Amino acid sequence: MTNSKNLLSNVQGCCSPSPQAITKSRDNQSKNLPIVVIGAGPVGLAAAAHLAERGQSFLLLEAGGKVGANILSWGHIRLFSPWRYNIDKAAMSLLAQTDWKHPDLEKLPTGNEIVEQYLEPLSKLPAINLNIHLNTKVLSIGKKDIDKMKTLNREKAPFIIHTETKGEYKTYEARAVIDATGTWGSPNPAVSSGVWLKEEKALHNQIFYGIPNILGKEKSRYAGKRVAVVGGGHSAINSLLDLAKLKESYPETNILWIMRRQNVEAAYGGEEKDALEARGALGTKIHKLVDDQIIKVFTPFFIQQVKKSNKGSALIGIQNGKEMTLEEIDEVIVNTGSRPDLLMVSEVRTSIDTSTESVHELAPLIDPNLHSCGTVRPHGEKELRQPEKGFYIVGAKSYGRAPTFLMATGYEQVRSVVAYLTGDKAASKKVELDLPETGVCSVNVNTKTSCCDDTASSCS
Repeated sequence: MTNSKNLLSNVQGCCSPSPQAITKSRDNQSKNLPIVVIGAGPVGLAAAAHLAERGQSFLLLEAGGKVGANILSWGHIRLFSPWRYNIDKAAMSLLAQTDWKHPDLEKLPTGNEIVEQYLEPLSKLPAINLNIHLNTKVLSIGKKDIDKMKTLNREKAPFIIHTETKGEYKTYEARAVIDATGTWGSPNPAVSSGVWLKEEKALHNQIFYGIPNILGKEKSRYAGKRVAVVGGGHSAINSLLDLAKLKESYPETNILWIMRRQNVEAAYGGEEKDALEARGALGTKIHKLVDDQIIKVFTPFFIQQVKKSNKGSALIGIQNGKEMTLEEIDEVIVNTGSRPDLLMVSEVRTSIDTSTESVHELAPLIDPNLHSCGTVRPHGEKELRQPEKGFYIVGAKSYGRAPTFLMATGYEQVRSVVAYLTGDKAASKKVELDLPETGVCSVNVNTKTSCCDDTASSCS
């Protein structure tokens, strides 16, 4: 009689692949898969351009209905950095092969112009357009059939990206993933502790996070209202300048400026001494509006709670050690920066700095307490490398909460990462970005304080 144990062993050996065979099969499968880029903003499209230039198979997943969807939400705002720092080299090389008319490289574009004159033409190139999937929201990224705890054969397993498109669930497999989703859709709250409280969330109809189009489609929302702007960076100043312009036609508009700086002068920046004339002009204009009492300033004001009141909303805070409540506020504009949404990468093995929430190796390079956008040295694949082989966080999201990100630095990141992923390790180690110190940083130039603070907006 045949031993049943031996028979079973023989059957398994005959018909079931060995662990080594499974590993080899997975390895071959992964090599044939595309690289997936998430986010069709400037950095994500730059990654696509570099991949296309190197003849690589890739997919570009974008949650919005258009490329540059996040930029279009502040499209009316003009950047401080000229066009020459806002166009990726590989993208320009591909566009130069068409009838694309590149803009004046010394002019300052608006967000809308970045999308219309650069990102949209780039996205329409056949080498890129065929690989774009719009309206595709990434829910989660992981390893196929392997959870975060499992190590065996992990590097050989392909990535699996879980998505939703118009209510339909779909997955994509990839040999590598480049997360360029940014931070714009994940704002910081108004309260000084940085904690989202339910009272603030409940007032979402009276609070705008970002820079509203006050002189355009949002005019009726703010005209003649009592409006509080929270934040001490250039996003807040842009909002305040537009409100002041609106007040010229609607004198009853009441403007409050709330920030945590020790004094309002720290928000003015270099003014006429600023290396960038357009940026310096903002400081000069806001300085005059404050002096003329067009804008009423509350600083240092630490918001403890945002709550609904009998008339509008109320901001409860601490100023000079005493509790103060600002009441009867019709609208609140919050310009306190952004933070990365790390939920979708929670099943990927990552190394994230505990304070900045940036890629861990970048933290000392981008710390806003030590650096301006111009003093962050160029960096690439080596600094961006994660414990999960083949996974990279790039662009503004790689900087976490730090406001020192510069678009041109993001382009250098993806150039290096793509070179590494395609086997060109020599190119990945090169530094191909040269920036003048503080020359294209959109945060404050102030020799007495750090050029960036906790409420400053990102660079570019």
